[in-house]
Amino acid sequence: MQTRIKKYLITFAGFFCLFIGLIFILLPGPAVIFVPAGLALLSLEYPLAKAWLRKSQRWLAVSARKTDKLIFALKRRLMKD
Repeated sequence: MQTRIKKYLITFAGFFCLFIGLIFILLPGPAVIFVPAGLALLSLEYPLAKAWLRKSQRWLAVSARKTDKLIFALKRRLMKD
């Protein structure tokens, strides 16, 4: 009984965070925080959520590297002028 309640609470909290994150994609807000947090909670109980969490971590890492390169190029260009 205890593990069933724990699973339900983790599932509810995960879907709630994921839902809030999806809302924040459409509205201004920290979707980058809530979507991975929801997936991390859901990945405790569901293997499919773990796969999606890994994909989202890869996407976030790639976009962070691209953003760093862009900022570095812009700084270099501004310092040159």
